[in-house]
Amino acid sequence: MKGFRRTSGGGASAWTRLLSAGGTMASEVAPTVNLKEAEELALSLSNALSTGNSQEAVELCQRLSQLSVPVSVSVNKPAYPQDAIRLKVGVEDAQSDNFIPMTVVVSADMTIAQLKDQFSQDFGFPPTLQRWVIGKRLAQDRETLYSHGVRESGDLVFLFILSAHTAHLTRYQYKLDQDQQRIDGIVDSMALFQPFPKGGVGEKTAPPPKPQQTAPPPKPQQTAPPQAKPRTTPRPTVPPKPQFGWTCTQCTYVNKPTRPGCEICGGERPEDYEVPAIYQPDLQEVVWIQQEELAMLQYEKTQREERENNYLHFLATEEQNLIPNTTETDCPICFSTLEPGDGIVLRECLHTFCRECLQGMIVNSQDAEVSCPDNCDSKILDREIRELLSDEEHQRFLELRLSIAESRAEHSFHCQTPNCRGWCVNEDEVNEFLCELCQETNCILCRAIHEGMNCKDYQDDLRIRAENDLAAQQTKQMLESMLQNGEAMKCPTCDVVVQKKDGCDWICCLMCRTEICWVTKQARWGPNGNGDTSGGCRCRVNNQACHPNCKNCH
Repeated sequence: MKGFRRTSGGGASAWTRLLSAGGTMASEVAPTVNLKEAEELALSLSNALSTGNSQEAVELCQRLSQLSVPVSVSVNKPAYPQDAIRLKVGVEDAQSDNFIPMTVVVSADMTIAQLKDQFSQDFGFPPTLQRWVIGKRLAQDRETLYSHGVRESGDLVFLFILSAHTAHLTRYQYKLDQDQQRIDGIVDSMALFQPFPKGGVGEKTAPPPKPQQTAPPPKPQQTAPPQAKPRTTPRPTVPPKPQFGWTCTQCTYVNKPTRPGCEICGGERPEDYEVPAIYQPDLQEVVWIQQEELAMLQYEKTQREERENNYLHFLATEEQNLIPNTTETDCPICFSTLEPGDGIVLRECLHTFCRECLQGMIVNSQDAEVSCPDNCDSKILDREIRELLSDEEHQRFLELRLSIAESRAEHSFHCQTPNCRGWCVNEDEVNEFLCELCQETNCILCRAIHEGMNCKDYQDDLRIRAENDLAAQQTKQMLESMLQNGEAMKCPTCDVVVQKKDGCDWICCLMCRTEICWVTKQARWGPNGNGDTSGGCRCRVNNQACHPNCKNCH
């Protein structure tokens, strides 16, 4: 039926089918319409529909359609079930992966518009941001919950919250809507107490009295209009609480300013939000703040005690060379079960092994540093090795370390005394090594001990003794091998064997103090001394190197 619409109380679909044969109601009211007649017809129609008198209802509809006035037909509240319904609501927005379950108490006759208002008052979401979906269908404001099949507690509906940006809702518009709701509430409440003027409809009114004889109007009529004007009502100094607060980025719920997390979904408060200085928290917020301060103090106290306990435990652990295991575990090498206290926990990687496996790992190691057996990059510390091994095993391990270090050193020199374990790392300007173990002085250049003789006398004596002395013969062969391999050379002046241990290509003979070029095997300077290139290596003459292998460093 085209002329009828439903109001906030809902409507009856059976009534529209019954009156489908009726006329068409006009949407515009003519100025000459008899409203009293229309009201009487509408009241009669309501009674006919309530009593089920369909014939009278059709006649009344035809008469109403001729008047062309807007008419609203709705089902009264007593017709619906009066039991309260605990409705399950799933709240979500565009950024939610799942809905947040909530429960609200409603009635079957409640319209979607009324439901929005209730949800706005309880949780702070403006009605313009709410979209209700019931039974896979978007619900309209004039529809009732009963028309969507909501009958009993436990029925599930869904609420989708739009963002304020999507709904084009600003804080200013939100404030205006709230002010308008307050004004409407004040006007509606005052209309209930507004006195009716004397005389009924259609009665003749008395002629207006003279101005000087007119009695003052009743006090309620004089004082009621100023009270009904919201503009004259004093405004509170503090803005309404919904103006303050922060909006959750996940569910768009407006929370109280002092709340650290969202009351609906538990989301965190924005980091850049600051509580307004003029905001006065309510009693519930004061309790929250006090509880939060107490919780923070308790947390700091617990954290401080935990740090102290950890420090004391660290000191107690640091005094122990070996840390025993505190829980039952298995050795990853022999797979034996280790009871608490039977295993060893390595400090570097916290891997646990049995004592026997670690001892065997260290004794059989051929490296100066013993790695963790569990294929990690950590090393077993010296204090752990010393505690795991016996004195004899530890001494052999240290000797192995020295031997490995000597073999890996680039410029190492071993003492020439038989069966002496002394050695050193020589430098370019050092030619002698005093062994602290055997107290013998070694010549690094000759790689021998020739106390009381210089290098030339020793090498001359070596050539004489090489005919009958096997050791001298071996030393002579060693020097000749070094000459052939380029590891040593003869001085161009005194013919003594010299060698360059390290450094630049400039060397000096210890016997005759001749400066020698190592790559050319010639004297650095000519017979006239320093700067004479006539008989020298001629390095850097005309910016030319003296030899292809010259490092240009002398």
